[in-house]
Amino acid sequence: MRSIRFIYHLWLVADFFIVAYWIRFTTFNPVLRRQRYVANTSRISRKFLKAFRINLNIKNEQALRALKDSPYLLVANHTSYLDVILLASLENLSFITSVEMGNNYFLGPITRMGGSLFTNRKKPVSLKKEIENFSRAIDNGFKVVLFAEGTSTNGVTVKAFRSSLFQIAVNTSCPILPVCIKYKSLDSQPISPDNRDLIYWYGEMDFAPHFMKLLDRRIGAEIEILDSVVQIEGKTRAELSNEVFQRIHQCYHAEAQK
Repeated sequence: MRSIRFIYHLWLVADFFIVAYWIRFTTFNPVLRRQRYVANTSRISRKFLKAFRINLNIKNEQALRALKDSPYLLVANHTSYLDVILLASLENLSFITSVEMGNNYFLGPITRMGGSLFTNRKKPVSLKKEIENFSRAIDNGFKVVLFAEGTSTNGVTVKAFRSSLFQIAVNTSCPILPVCIKYKSLDSQPISPDNRDLIYWYGEMDFAPHFMKLLDRRIGAEIEILDSVVQIEGKTRAELSNEVFQRIHQCYHAEAQK
């Protein structure tokens, strides 16, 4: 059974690249090319939801629909590459990711041809130019995703946000859409310290072995769309970062506080 699922995943990857290469060689306008890349990513992510057997519950979806025709900065917590599939299945999104991810032997081509935007965290000198590029993407109508913790985590809590890229919202006055991602179950068992590393992908974990362990699993996941932050003018990036962090952190730990 695992071999069949593996072959199906390979077919979906091939499907993604066939369409992505067609876009690459037939679309010369860079903005239109990125639009088509992210639409292809969204299309294939909906198929990967089924391939990974993810049962996704979406809470407060009306907050997402309210911004359907507007560019925005979506900010979410981050524990796994599955986060990208969950979010991209909802909307055409362009993800900010690291240059290191872009250079990964397998995930690099996917991120580049998926319409991602890249940041080099090891070279702060490039940050100003990157913020200008990301702000331009918002101005061009893209919905941009920021995992503000800076890296994926082990899911114990939401780590403090890095405020620098919130300058994108300051520059463009675009809404910020906070999103809280939770993995609720694995094979009908609640997520716990005993099984969480089968879903969470962080630190120095190798991608391929982690991916293979997920093939025969059933995953329960939840996305809660929080109310957007629309009052941007007059706030600093640090204030925006703190406000969004508090909302997502509170949502992530809401059940434990009951």
